[in-house]
Amino acid sequence: MTDHEQQSPASFWESRYREADRAWSGRANAALEREAVDLAPGRALDLGSGEGGDALWLASRGWRVTAVDISPTALERGRAAADYAGLGERISWVEADLATWIPDGEFDLVSAHFLHSPVELPREAILRRAASAVAPSGVLLIVGHGAFPPWSTHRHEGPPLPGPDAVLTSLALPVAEWTVLTSAMVERDAVSPSGEPVVMTDAVLTLRRAVPV
Repeated sequence: MTDHEQQSPASFWESRYREADRAWSGRANAALEREAVDLAPGRALDLGSGEGGDALWLASRGWRVTAVDISPTALERGRAAADYAGLGERISWVEADLATWIPDGEFDLVSAHFLHSPVELPREAILRRAASAVAPSGVLLIVGHGAFPPWSTHRHEGPPLPGPDAVLTSLALPVAEWTVLTSAMVERDAVSPSGEPVVMTDAVLTLRRAVPV
């Protein structure tokens, strides 16, 4: 058993965020900007919100956002950034373990980016609950790594990362109730921790829930 596997998810991620003053860029994920840019603002749920880059981008475009993360440090950084940007009233920050947390109500957009973890994470169960929280005519956006980053120490461990088709199959959604808007492996430019330019591949799945007849 590795040191990571001996840690609880809450302990691991809180330690991860406390390692540095900032873990992420603060910018929204590219797939969110691309997939949600033309959506009419409503209620959004950001699962695994981290330091709030996606939540802030959505709030700046008129969304009311519920941002959920297991790390209080990550949430506090997001809250501070939102207050600084004058967006604090548009975002609710929720400290919770996605393994057990159940969404409250329905959302016009449910977004889950990069729910990968070296500690226990029931990803399929979390994503199924995410789908159940999408309102009629709402959108579910799931983005994962299509391939591990070149610097990752975990890229040779465990099963291959699931592509969008595999994620869709795992959700076991009623076909008549959902329309696939995007199912693709998408490349994007990024920068490694050492500052080198790299090309990353994202597995992007975007679904729209039908309105009941």
